[in-house]
Amino acid sequence: MNEILDRLQPIFREVLENDDLVITEMSSAKNIENWDSLAHINLVSVIEQEFKIRFALGELETLNNVGDMIELMKKKMKR
Repeated sequence: MNEILDRLQPIFREVLENDDLVITEMSSAKNIENWDSLAHINLVSVIEQEFKIRFALGELETLNNVGDMIELMKKKMKR
């Protein structure tokens, strides 16, 4: 599994309040219970703090799933 995905797993579990949740690169708000707009804001905030990156609103609107988010995060962490 990918290192970023491994680090995201506990964040998603905590924010979405589901200790059994297993995310994959194909995971999205469409296929994960409790991932609503408020949870999305909380996820983004915690991920920004944990990885010391910042997302622009326009960037977030283009993401379809966790895999897209990981690719964007990799680009931001290289800067």
